[in-house]
Amino acid sequence: MLPIGDDNRGRRSFPVVNLGLIALNVLVFLYELSLPSSALDQFIHRYGAVPAAIAQGVPAATNAPIPAWATIFTAMFIHAGWLHIGGNMLFLWIFGDNVEDAMGHVRYLVFYLLGGLAAAIAQTFIGGPRSTDPMIGASGAIAAILAAYLVLFPRGGVRVLVFLGFFVTVLMVPAIIVIGIWFATQFLSGLASLGVATQQSSGVAFWAHVGGFTSGLVPVWVFRDRAAVERQRLARQGYRAFQRR
Repeated sequence: MLPIGDDNRGRRSFPVVNLGLIALNVLVFLYELSLPSSALDQFIHRYGAVPAAIAQGVPAATNAPIPAWATIFTAMFIHAGWLHIGGNMLFLWIFGDNVEDAMGHVRYLVFYLLGGLAAAIAQTFIGGPRSTDPMIGASGAIAAILAAYLVLFPRGGVRVLVFLGFFVTVLMVPAIIVIGIWFATQFLSGLASLGVATQQSSGVAFWAHVGGFTSGLVPVWVFRDRAAVERQRLARQGYRAFQRR
């Protein structure tokens, strides 16, 4: 199943932060495309999050322009290729706007960054604190957004492409199924990857996904705006969300 959209009924605010995050990721990726291979490799090693450097609290390179802890945040905006950024931005586009509406702009941004922080820590200390391969990508932070969406709108409809051999159909599937399958896949893949070095160009930091997701399950109760959540839920159930009750 490939998510391509969701039920946006009840969303009232303009997702300025979510669109800003998407735009920033795209701009950084376009900058990466402009670099020759040697400069790109240097860029990734300078601004990607290297587990060994984070675990030891020292920069990964002698000429690193920022401290090791700061690379956790810069790494969230670097991607390894078209498929990498395309998949991440698709998920952020689908699920992020509703979560931003349910939290408010500032809280959503803080929640997003904390999810990325938790993802990097999880990958560092579970996936391998001695690894010198940079972690890059927004997927850890986006995993926290998926967790928030699952908690807030478990029955929310997600439009997915379903591939059945040569046939393709579009179905509306509850979020708990779509996101639940995604998380189960990440967790099982993470278990299978233990002891395997993660390559920034071809590997997947599964524990970053698991860490980002689990880190969002509890804080969402603090970050949510109850009235906004109820508005979306009522709208999706077919009620008039703005009527007096």
